[in-house]
Amino acid sequence: MKNLFSLAACGIVCIVLLLFRVSNSDIQKGKAPLKITEWDAFGYYMYLPSIFIYHDCAHLKWIEAVDKKYSVSGGNGIQAEKCDNGNYVFKYLGGVAIMELPFFFVGHWIAIHSNFPADGFSPPYQYCLGFGVLLYCFLAILLLRKILLNYFSDRTVSITILLVCLGTNFIQYAAIDNGQSHGYIFLLYVLVLYTTFRWHSRPDIAWAALTGYIIGLATMSRPTEAIMLFIPLLWNTHSKEADKEKWRLVKKHKPHIMWAVLFGFVGVLPQLIYWKLMTGGFIYDVGSKWEFLNPHFRVLFGWEKGWFIYTPITLGFIIGMFFIKKFPFRKSVIWFCLLNIYIIIAWDDWRYGGSYSTRALVQSYPVFALPFAALTEYISRKRWRMIFYALCTYLLLVNLFQITQYCRTILHYDDMNRLYYRRIYLNPNPTPLDMSMLDNDEMLGNEHGYHKKIIFQDDSEKSLSFAGNSSVAITQAAIGDSSAGHGPENEWLRVDCEIKAPDCLWQTYLNAELTGEPVKRARVRLFSPISVNNQFNKYSFYMRVPENRHPSQLRLFINSPFDFKGVVGRTEITRLDK
Repeated sequence: MKNLFSLAACGIVCIVLLLFRVSNSDIQKGKAPLKITEWDAFGYYMYLPSIFIYHDCAHLKWIEAVDKKYSVSGGNGIQAEKCDNGNYVFKYLGGVAIMELPFFFVGHWIAIHSNFPADGFSPPYQYCLGFGVLLYCFLAILLLRKILLNYFSDRTVSITILLVCLGTNFIQYAAIDNGQSHGYIFLLYVLVLYTTFRWHSRPDIAWAALTGYIIGLATMSRPTEAIMLFIPLLWNTHSKEADKEKWRLVKKHKPHIMWAVLFGFVGVLPQLIYWKLMTGGFIYDVGSKWEFLNPHFRVLFGWEKGWFIYTPITLGFIIGMFFIKKFPFRKSVIWFCLLNIYIIIAWDDWRYGGSYSTRALVQSYPVFALPFAALTEYISRKRWRMIFYALCTYLLLVNLFQITQYCRTILHYDDMNRLYYRRIYLNPNPTPLDMSMLDNDEMLGNEHGYHKKIIFQDDSEKSLSFAGNSSVAITQAAIGDSSAGHGPENEWLRVDCEIKAPDCLWQTYLNAELTGEPVKRARVRLFSPISVNNQFNKYSFYMRVPENRHPSQLRLFINSPFDFKGVVGRTEITRLDK
């Protein structure tokens, strides 16, 4: 059998994806069952239970009871808005729901023939959706392998598949948060590459029509995926001779183009019909907003969730574009990838919600795999290729480790920063001081050479007793004689607390204020990745005392948007100075 390396690579990727899905499905944990259809995934999925179970797309009277039972909205309300005619219109388009249909029907059949409620959200539906999208991804990976083998060696293809799938955030959105659109559209990108290749190899109406339908369905999944059109449009235009041959072929097969356009319209037709029924018009503005004159490059380079920061293998996607001059997909890849990145970084909500790295680019990785394979093939002929292989292996392992951190919220979904990332990088057991860097930007790297003096200590649980929902002082600690004038240089304070708060950690902070002019503040969140509700959790943070003043006291208090009672804890405040 030929090309065993790339086939083995596909097998490894499929096994890894399956392991991540199983380990994040609560199958072995005895906890709450898997819940795929929540937050954005709920918005994509709403079409199916609305149509096939509740027969209510317009008024959505069923959602309140479902949300109360399963908590699928994320607490932010339903992903639909009311029109002037009183009907609700879904925020997300229905392409993903169409691709979810087979798994929905399987889950519905299981629910009907079991003791689970056939309500669209019980475990049979969740597990069929959660594992069903893996089937799409497995098929996509195998087909991507077949495409790449037309241009690259078996070894290059195997390396490319391993790094594109396991060295990036693809794992997160194919195997863990796979109720969103990315895993589904990933398959569509592979399919459009394949049908484009097949039509240019041997023009046929079937391949043209299928290409058009795929582009239409992708557009109906996420409107920005319409730029997928650049793939077949610019394929085989990499040189003057090829360009002439391409357009000669198009003119010769004009009916094929007409069929492609027709089936592209068929792909988006269900969405147009839905909008017509709900709003009275065929087009509806879902409310997206772009800032094309002010793109957000932090999407690529920012410490919040930058593409090149947290998944640096993707730098190879861009570098590889300089090595595809001889390939028929050259212009397709360059124009598509650059335009795609520009659209992604120009969206006004540049954070794209909670995510690991830049999730909005995940679905288009099959296209980026082409230049990356070209780069890999080029380097494979160089003497220093082993350095490249070693670096890529290291980055792949780092990515696998970071995904486990992300699933534990250690690598935070929205609040990452440079200082915190430095503290948790390859750190399996971050400390409370490490956690403080989520909210603080001050850290005394080494206490060696500093004199320590405990200026406040209370081991009784009452030292932090508190009840209420506002910024109420819970303890005060004198840190020196205010009449002493300016404090010494390089003076620091370290606060160490143990706090127990029953079920009220979310959006609740332990705050510190150094009085004086101006007031200096610091805070740490009680809901940190290493905290547990209704247990004593440790919190620590540093504050640097300003050089030109000596504050008279430190004030600690808890601030929370919730009304709660029963916060207790112990605290110790230490002064460190040279």
